[in-house]
Amino acid sequence: MQRVFIALFAVALAGCATRPATPAASPLTPVLLVSIDAFRPDYLDRGLTPNLVALAADGARAKYMLPSFPSLTFPNHYTLVTGRVPDRNGIVNNTMQDPALGKFSLSNHDATSDGRWWADAEPIWVTAQKHGLHTATMFWPGTEAAIHGVRPDHWIPFDDSLTSRQRVDKLLSWIDEAGPKPAFDTLYFDTVDHAGHEHGPDSAELNAALGDVDDAIGYLVTQLRQRGLHEHMNLVIVSDHGMAYVPKGNIVFADDATDLKALDAVSYGVMATFNPKPGVDTGPAVARLLGPHEHMHCYRKQDLPKRLDYGTHARVPAFECLADTGWSIISREALAKRKDPMSLGEHGYDNLDPSMRALFVAHGPAFARGVSVAPFPNVDVYPLIMSLLHLPAEANDGHLQDVKGLLAPAQIP
Repeated sequence: MQRVFIALFAVALAGCATRPATPAASPLTPVLLVSIDAFRPDYLDRGLTPNLVALAADGARAKYMLPSFPSLTFPNHYTLVTGRVPDRNGIVNNTMQDPALGKFSLSNHDATSDGRWWADAEPIWVTAQKHGLHTATMFWPGTEAAIHGVRPDHWIPFDDSLTSRQRVDKLLSWIDEAGPKPAFDTLYFDTVDHAGHEHGPDSAELNAALGDVDDAIGYLVTQLRQRGLHEHMNLVIVSDHGMAYVPKGNIVFADDATDLKALDAVSYGVMATFNPKPGVDTGPAVARLLGPHEHMHCYRKQDLPKRLDYGTHARVPAFECLADTGWSIISREALAKRKDPMSLGEHGYDNLDPSMRALFVAHGPAFARGVSVAPFPNVDVYPLIMSLLHLPAEANDGHLQDVKGLLAPAQIP
């Protein structure tokens, strides 16, 4: 039965691959891109994730992966599937403003489902669809929008009530459907991120979340084996960033750093961002903001450290304040309005901070067995996957040559 399923899968993909616009002349090995939000690579050493450890031992992994700046969820997820850093993919923060489009935040469905926010870069699933391949995206930032007028074949709006196993089941239901099979799939887990924010990265709750997501990975592998697909699929498991502990009370109050009556606060958190209010003398407020502060450094966008590769996009506000690791920035008014306490874990810090490091594990016929490679930036994931799918890459900031050590000898370009 398994041989029959594999044969049907190959025939279905071959049918995809012979459609007129498709560049591949032979059946593709599908790629499943899995994100475990905020999974630090050192979490593998806690002895709580045997399924992930087994995949890493039998496949390829990086010592760690460097997130792009800012080390936030939406910017880095879009970097992973476009190969462009946030300053060039347009998703410059989880909370943004655009003169033409208005305000963007994670909870604003009208914004997150508006393709115009995502139009600065073309994600993998859009290129794949344009070239006649089929895609299925079980949650990924950007998949709720028609980007350049294109959607995945299969997707659903984000629903955080779905358990980790239920997310696996939904993806498998799409793979099981009759007809052409998806050549590119995504899967997203957020339990580790939630536990890290609410309880801190060294908490019992975080450890329980590691067990939950590892159980889901084990369940995924078992289900793929039952379908005869485990050795016929390239599995790429990543995280978008890490997590740092923020002790209770480690708050920098923006009110103490500047005159908020002269500035419009676009976002607070690890990175607080501001624009000058029109018609107001902002000189004294800006001078105070850019002055020295404890646990925070503020910059004009054009003066940010060059290594951050950030600050040229029009959506980046005029002023950025970066908290030291372990601190958050907020105003007293905004704090009073919060329904939940300040987080005990945060990300968004300097992307070179060790606590912000991200996970990379890969397993499948395209990857070497039992190798560990040097760290690399997350922009390299995009050209890697595009190469595996035999798709022409859009302009990007990644380098396939930097990650060739992950590949089986036959796959090295």
